[in-house]
Amino acid sequence: MPTNILVVVVPLAAMTAIFLASFLSEPRRLLNGWLFNFWLVTFLTTAAFLILSSQNRLLIAVSATLFIIAVLLVLVIFALHLLWLVWNAIVVWRRESHSLGNMLTLLIAAGLLLLEIGASFGRQFLPDPLYDALAVFFTLTIGYALVSLYNFLTVLVLYNLRWVRHDKDYLIVLGAGLLNGDRVSPLLAARINAGIRFYQKQKAKGKPAKLLFSGGQGGDEKLPESVAMQQYALAHGVLEADTLIEDRSTTTLENMRFSAQIIQANGGGKAAFFTNNYHLFRAGLYAKQAGLKANGVGAATSFYFLPNAVIREYLALVVLHKRRHLIAFGLILFFSLSVLGIRWFSA
Repeated sequence: MPTNILVVVVPLAAMTAIFLASFLSEPRRLLNGWLFNFWLVTFLTTAAFLILSSQNRLLIAVSATLFIIAVLLVLVIFALHLLWLVWNAIVVWRRESHSLGNMLTLLIAAGLLLLEIGASFGRQFLPDPLYDALAVFFTLTIGYALVSLYNFLTVLVLYNLRWVRHDKDYLIVLGAGLLNGDRVSPLLAARINAGIRFYQKQKAKGKPAKLLFSGGQGGDEKLPESVAMQQYALAHGVLEADTLIEDRSTTTLENMRFSAQIIQANGGGKAAFFTNNYHLFRAGLYAKQAGLKANGVGAATSFYFLPNAVIREYLALVVLHKRRHLIAFGLILFFSLSVLGIRWFSA
């Protein structure tokens, strides 16, 4: 192989090995998102070099066209971000409850609109040093949030795409709120159905498993979520002897901890958990924290619901790793104050 090709192929092979080693050994890492994106940049760079080196005009023209289309698509998404956020907020407002969690896209749209108005007219009312410092602060803060959000989306998609083998002894279905305090919601039904499909497919292969329904009773619920989930599963053909219930948990971390205790009390074994796709990665982190060697299967969620749900998951993950984000925020604040000081005293 020519030396000039080795220069780009060897780094790609190295990045491929590093990413696969990390992801296959432990898929529940935020680091995997960064590694995958580094691999993607390396792959695109290698592909561009090989395409240009081929001197095939048709291949170069098609590749350049696809690249331009991809760039234009990204630019259109950024240009129309406010319209998209408002449209999603209206759809969610019509179809879901009017809770704060379901209004996140609307709040983000309002915040971005206020920032754009402030950027357009702020210079007329603020001293130049202060305006410049605020511009640096908000630019870096939004940039940092977008980069960390993109990394979260990357690792969330990767974790959802991970194949879970049908060799499990326990299938943990995570609970969610009940409708009117006693009925399984469509969101919760999606989780249960995903668990039932896995259970039936594995049973057909000659490997029976226990469906472990995990969820306690909320203050506004008439029965534990796990009991309602079990009743739903029995109505859909699952044998009661193949079910277990965990009815004490009130959080995802407790879901994992109490489920792990039940699994150990029943002799231990391999496990997988089931939840909605947007919640899958954070649930995996809690499973790891609870010492549960289990990965998850994500149930499909209505597309209109995903933006708010993913943003909530991202914010929950920010709180979970608040120390590193506070350090980053502190550095941004320090840099912005430095800009203010330099501009103020040099004016």
